[in-house]
Amino acid sequence: MSSIVVVGAGVGGLAAALRLQAAGHRVTVFEQAPEVGGKLGVIRHDGFMFDTGPSLVTMPHILAELLASAGRRLEEVLPLSRLDVAAHYRFPDGTGLDLPGELARIPAALDEALGPGRGDQWMAFLSRARSIWAASRGPFLESPIDPRIVARRGRPSDLVTIAPWRTLRGLGGRYLDDPRLVMLLDRYATYTGSDPRRAPAALAAVPWTEQAWGSWYVPGGLGRIAEVLRDSFIEHGGAIETGTAVDGIETDPLGRVSGVTPADGPFRPADLVVANADAREVYGRLVGAAAADRAAERIRRTTPSLAGFVLLLALDDPPPWTPHHQVLFADDYDDEFDSVFGFGGPARPVPAPTVYISAPDDPAIVPGPGTASWFVLVNAPRHDPDGGVDWDTPGLATDYADRILRLMADRGVDVRSSIRHRIVLTPADLERRTRTPGGSIYGSSSNGPRAAFLRPRNASPVPGLYLVGGSAHPGGGLPLVMLSAKIVAGLIGQAG
Repeated sequence: MSSIVVVGAGVGGLAAALRLQAAGHRVTVFEQAPEVGGKLGVIRHDGFMFDTGPSLVTMPHILAELLASAGRRLEEVLPLSRLDVAAHYRFPDGTGLDLPGELARIPAALDEALGPGRGDQWMAFLSRARSIWAASRGPFLESPIDPRIVARRGRPSDLVTIAPWRTLRGLGGRYLDDPRLVMLLDRYATYTGSDPRRAPAALAAVPWTEQAWGSWYVPGGLGRIAEVLRDSFIEHGGAIETGTAVDGIETDPLGRVSGVTPADGPFRPADLVVANADAREVYGRLVGAAAADRAAERIRRTTPSLAGFVLLLALDDPPPWTPHHQVLFADDYDDEFDSVFGFGGPARPVPAPTVYISAPDDPAIVPGPGTASWFVLVNAPRHDPDGGVDWDTPGLATDYADRILRLMADRGVDVRSSIRHRIVLTPADLERRTRTPGGSIYGSSSNGPRAAFLRPRNASPVPGLYLVGGSAHPGGGLPLVMLSAKIVAGLIGQAG
């Protein structure tokens, strides 16, 4: 039996802790916030409840398998609700598309909304995306990252299928000639905090997995996922200390991990440490070993992911019917990515960004009938007071929030007169809440063909230290974070 400390109680940390505790190890989790969840956060105010992170569940079988590893059944502890309409999309020309939550219904919906033949185009693209998923899931997404292992496990035909030399936008261009379908595909690059013009074609697996397994919601809010993982972990004998920040991951004279130093307590010895914190934070601040310095330099060569600007809207008398998810596309998507990443000029708040709205019809998250809790998100440049956007500039957040509400109204969703109160979260706020540098939601972006191999590995170069979560392999988003935890648990193994 090993004594293991997990730093951070985000979904990755909780998932790794649960698997390791169920495997017979003695696990303690330290979380700097008063509640678990990390980026899967929850804010409660005046009877309204808001998820502040992920707003849908995809690939629910991964969550089911995680809970099954600890002897729990998903349908018993966390029943999910499948969405009939995965999302409503409004394109710049005013066209609307209700994308079904069931794959078989998607071609007809595309033909009806966008014109004959659009469904066939999209399904031809998804066929390629399915092949990319099949070629990449085993040697890459479900295994520790190592270019040599990927090469040995893969077949030459798999390399051709994945097309690492091609971008997501470039791959889409081989199948899609409708600019609205291109925008729909571009949207999926933002799921990893990336630019579709630079992100690899391998990200085509993202729309395939979402549409093949459907979009799901957790009644009561997605924050319940973290609560169920926490409760399952504690029932297996694990320990969680919230409100306990870790100031250092310590090493012995040979450079091997020896434990952690909490901010307000004595040194806590451990045989192994699993860090569910942003990799830049881990290697740049928490670990002082020479190997960590080299890892930090490697991360500095990557492009940070985009950040997000969030409005939490408590509404009275909301629109009578609102889809659970809406995407109101920008007129110029390329300008949005240029603005966010600072291509062709300094990074800046997007003047007229794409707007994402999550509006669950869920009585468990509102104070009563005739009210609604809306989560509104736009892509934003990271908080960078020294060389980019300083989101703490007086007046910037308020003015930008007003701009987003006007944009929503211009695009057919005007709720300004229904707002009881609003909460604004800037990238600077996200940085403070989650200790994510700059509020870059996914750590490193996937911009560039080698980005996946530059993402920090789960087995750290510091012996005894492992990384889990969205900034480590295989990436961000609930399914990948849970796969990250499975990889780490597999590397550590069963207790002896």
